Amino acid sequence: MEHIQVAKGKKVYFASDFHLGFPNEKESREREAFLLNWLDQVQVDAQAIFLLGDLFDFWFEYQKAVPKGFVRFLGKLAALSDAGIELHIFVGNHDLWMYDYFHEELAAKIYRHPERFLLLFSDGSNKTIFVGHGDGLGPGDYGYKALKRVFTNKVAQFLFQWLHPNLGIRLAHAWSNTRKTNAITEGVVPFHPETDYILQFVKEQYQQDLNHHQVASSYIFGHRHHPIAWELGNDATYYNLGDWFSPALCNAYFLRIDAHENSFQKYSAS
Repeated sequence: MEHIQVAKGKKVYFASDFHLGFPNEKESREREAFLLNWLDQVQVDAQAIFLLGDLFDFWFEYQKAVPKGFVRFLGKLAALSDAGIELHIFVGNHDLWMYDYFHEELAAKIYRHPERFLLLFSDGSNKTIFVGHGDGLGPGDYGYKALKRVFTNKVAQFLFQWLHPNLGIRLAHAWSNTRKTNAITEGVVPFHPETDYILQFVKEQYQQDLNHHQVASSYIFGHRHHPIAWELGNDATYYNLGDWFSPALCNAYFLRIDAHENSFQKYSAS
């Protein structure tokens, strides 16, 4: 379990699923500017910022190239890192092929599986959190789980890297945009506690933690595209951070944790 020292007056922030690049350059640039406004605000008192995956609608690190665009967002992350703010980035299903670029350029820590952290506050208190992106967790969703095994296969990755970036990135965006547009057209499946895959995983993890006397106060995930705060019991809460690409940015939520409270709220630039 990784320990994070949180200085007096500092806070830890969480956000997820920006999907920069979707559905076109214009709308993505507007969303990027909205996101940068949020980062400008939180940098004032942030000890650490957790970004829980799908930062981009597609990301692949070729040996000598990375996807074009997102310069302002990447520059802002670099400025945050240079200012001493810790960056913790979880790989999502749209940026599975994130490797060492963000670590080398931004000193970010990269995670591929859910992880447990202990936040140590200056007043002597502490909070344990359990964090991940959320894809492929829980029962069901076997089609995606099979597809993820293909995407994470070393042979498949080796073959894809030999596609020229102009072709590889174009194909990936076309596939992603089709899937996401269909989902928006058909309507996102509403959250239901009995069928939500991630919540089922969290409930099982919570029960295991109870049995081992290591319950986290917060179980924090993305991927679901619904902002959710669900009480698990025993002062533990499951948070899903929603997304930042839905129409009118209606789901642009973030979580802020400090020594005194957890604040889960929708961001407004005004």
